[in-house]
Amino acid sequence: MATVLLVEDDHVVRGAMLRSLADRGHAVHAVGTALDALRRVAAETPDLVVLDLGLPDLDGADALRMLRGITDVPIIIATARDDEQTVVRLLRAGADDYMVKPFTGAHLDARITTVLRRVGRASRTAQPAVHEVGGLRVDVGERSAALDGEPLSLTRKEFDLLAYLAARPGRVVSRRELLEEVWRQPSVGEDQTIDVHLYWLRRKLGESAAKPRYLRTVRGVGFRLVAPD
Repeated sequence: MATVLLVEDDHVVRGAMLRSLADRGHAVHAVGTALDALRRVAAETPDLVVLDLGLPDLDGADALRMLRGITDVPIIIATARDDEQTVVRLLRAGADDYMVKPFTGAHLDARITTVLRRVGRASRTAQPAVHEVGGLRVDVGERSAALDGEPLSLTRKEFDLLAYLAARPGRVVSRRELLEEVWRQPSVGEDQTIDVHLYWLRRKLGESAAKPRYLRTVRGVGFRLVAPD
């Protein structure tokens, strides 16, 4: 099982989640503030973080960005907010998944297992390789990317998406394939996740959907990565 850092302000909820995950075999460490979470992650890297947005010392989205600055471990957001703006903000900040409260311990355990399986599968299957498409260079082994010699600052999921497309230059990749192979979530209704990451990836590549250079949309089918004309 996994070592989970549970960051939850409500001590009643925190206790219930801790007991539920521990009963399912996870090693759980629980804290109630963003500062304590940052200290814990810096001292002992967990396998996964479950992060509440309603923290007393820092907005959860800001805490997420700060955590992303010091660790690449998967982060699942636990929140009572389910509006689109919040979801988009979390994805931009680097969340791997999010859950809307209330939820059961079994549901959380299933999400943890899915996220860890996805991350583990990516690390097993990603062979050291360098993909070059036009002026774009993606080094899978180093997990780095550069455009015309300039390094690109990408989130983990942005890199995974770019690397997957760069390994298949010119080929049209469907939304379903991206969900299954990059996100490992073969579910309906996750198009927003892809669109948000593509939007930010395009911005970092210096393009837009209206004026694409590398990332081309094939309407009704999917996307492909090509060298600029």
